[in-house]
Amino acid sequence: MMSYFALPDITPRVLKVWMRNRDVFMTTLTVNFLPPLVEPILYLFALGFGLGNYINEIEGVPYTKFIAPALISVSMMFAGFYECTFGSYVRMYYQKTFDAIIATPLNIDEVIAGELLWGATRGVINASIILPILTIFGLAVYPHSLLVIPFAFLAGLMFSCIAMCFTAITPNINSLTYPSILLITPMFLFSGTFFPLSLLPETVQTIALAILPLAHIVIVVRSLMSGIIEASLLLNIAWMLGATLLVFLLSINLMKKRLIV
Repeated sequence: MMSYFALPDITPRVLKVWMRNRDVFMTTLTVNFLPPLVEPILYLFALGFGLGNYINEIEGVPYTKFIAPALISVSMMFAGFYECTFGSYVRMYYQKTFDAIIATPLNIDEVIAGELLWGATRGVINASIILPILTIFGLAVYPHSLLVIPFAFLAGLMFSCIAMCFTAITPNINSLTYPSILLITPMFLFSGTFFPLSLLPETVQTIALAILPLAHIVIVVRSLMSGIIEASLLLNIAWMLGATLLVFLLSINLMKKRLIV
């Protein structure tokens, strides 16, 4: 009986899958570049400079500075999640890309791991696009904000793994809207993004920090972009590392079960 947390059989050949997805990404660079560039600017103007004029400082900073880290955090989440749900499902089911790659010396574990690494890379790409925009508006403190870029890989990988778990069990592509609505949307709203977690009841705060990955990402990115780095961030990063390891193993084994069957 297959263990859902068995160690995968992975070699450096996973980079071949990553490179294949990178090459496809580069052929449609304009389409892939615009959404992560335009969307945070719209949120920044509508909420930061619009609604923010009617909001006092939050946690001692202007509202624009409060939501700026959330915008880049949400972009990491969207990049990893949607790349490894709809993107991976299309490659697996419609384009038969997985079948073609498995016909080469690469095994199933390496195909899925390569997909996850590419999803993490999409998180880095989005962060790299958005950070300069926020910098132009004076919403990032340097050099600490530069740490957001490598951190984006961990954030993107975590959501890529979560996404792949849903891709492995969903019966059809339309069903992927359920985790998007029931998981991603609540995290988008209740992870300390547009208002502090401290405004929520204490029980809800505890639940958010226990089960919502985005809450930890927002805390870390907000600290990095403000230049205030505290030892407590290690707890958030440790939570993310532990959760990422678990869903990484789970996603590969769930996908292996689906593809073998």
